[in-house]
Amino acid sequence: MESKHFLDKPLKIDNRPLWLIVLDRTARYQVMAAVALVIGFLIRLAPPEGLSVEGYRSLVLFGATVFFWISGLLPIAVTALLSMVMLPLLGIMDAKKTYSMFGNESVFFILGAFILAAALTGTGISARLARAMLAKFGRTPTRLALTVFLLSAFLSFIMSEHAVAAMLFPVVTELATALQLEKGKSNFGRLLFMSMAWGCIIGGIATFLGGARAPLAAGLLKEATGLHFSFIEWSTAACMIVLPLLVLGFAILLRFFPPDLDDVDVGLKFLNGKRLEMGKISYDEILTALVMVVTVACWMFLGEKTGLAAIAILGAAALFTFKVISWQMIEEYVNWGIILMYGGTIALASALEKTGAAVWVVKKGMGDHAHSPLAVIAVISLVAILVTECISHAAVVAILMPVGMGLCQTTGMDPKVMTLSIALPAGLAYCLPMGTPATAIAYASGYLKSRDIIVAGAVVMAISWLLFMGSVLFIWPVLGLKI
Repeated sequence: MESKHFLDKPLKIDNRPLWLIVLDRTARYQVMAAVALVIGFLIRLAPPEGLSVEGYRSLVLFGATVFFWISGLLPIAVTALLSMVMLPLLGIMDAKKTYSMFGNESVFFILGAFILAAALTGTGISARLARAMLAKFGRTPTRLALTVFLLSAFLSFIMSEHAVAAMLFPVVTELATALQLEKGKSNFGRLLFMSMAWGCIIGGIATFLGGARAPLAAGLLKEATGLHFSFIEWSTAACMIVLPLLVLGFAILLRFFPPDLDDVDVGLKFLNGKRLEMGKISYDEILTALVMVVTVACWMFLGEKTGLAAIAILGAAALFTFKVISWQMIEEYVNWGIILMYGGTIALASALEKTGAAVWVVKKGMGDHAHSPLAVIAVISLVAILVTECISHAAVVAILMPVGMGLCQTTGMDPKVMTLSIALPAGLAYCLPMGTPATAIAYASGYLKSRDIIVAGAVVMAISWLLFMGSVLFIWPVLGLKI
């Protein structure tokens, strides 16, 4: 029967010439071979005036890395590792110095943060908290959407925004199903999923724990200048943008997606039923919550003295000690690709800074504008917020940080201000599903069209950038961050 069914299917015959078929099916390899030839040709050329051979080669390697990041021909982690391997092979940096970048504090901080987030998700305490908050505070349609929005933001303060979106998606989907919201037609369905996405995005820039970009930027800053951010210092600067964005962001959502139903009683009954199914809070959940609270408190009050990475690893070790998590659980939840990317990215950025390539690019690219700190911040933050719609947040930071550190040398600007000017806008991708997994997950719900995301996203992006510039001019100087 199976063979008969197979024969019943119409056969598709490719009538194109053989050379055209081969050309079509090997296009990826042809592009990669062409890139390798171009790199080989460029490496052999004499460097431009004012640039060392090592600096010129690091720029060529940087350009190739950016191409692979944007094109997606190779995974981001593999591209970063490949660029790391090429540094000693091209004589740009000593091998020992290059590979020692994996010992950077930021690598171990993000590893510890991933493990802590895995425990929050794996033990179920984050889902329990989500259902409890929605059932308690979501008494009306507007309040329910606001609870989703603020809960997404709050959880993104202490977990990767990607993990928060993945965790809340099934909860919001359950709610939408219980309320019998029709896909593609329900305005309240759009509001719920957009609230989840925007909450994750806005909350994700508030602390070091919301995503990879902040620890990476802080690591690159320390490698280039020896300066470092404390947990409180970063969060205070970021919250000057996050807090007003939470107010304005939800107002914009209500303007674009006004609720189209009168009550949410059916959804609340469903959530309460799910809470009863979960039973009493478990021993593992209580321990996870305690370890997380103590870890965050230590980051806030002891982080500058002991280092954020040490506290993160100690928190993760405590979870293993009490057998709250297992290594199998960690392997499921930890994004090892991001961790591998860190070492390669930090090494490449260090090469651009140490060889003088970053400063050379700044002088050639910015010209007379490089002497105006405010113009520099306006341009580089705008580039960051636009480019992050197309490529990974961490990749944007990796691309712009070497240039930013070079600008600090030419303008005398505080490198901490430059780091924030790149890392914070680089996390605010609202318009395209490819910009951040939070938006992609919301889009995958089926309730949203591309136009819904893009139009509302463009409005909040413009407001985000204006709020950022307002913070730079009027609020950050009060915090000691002067341009």
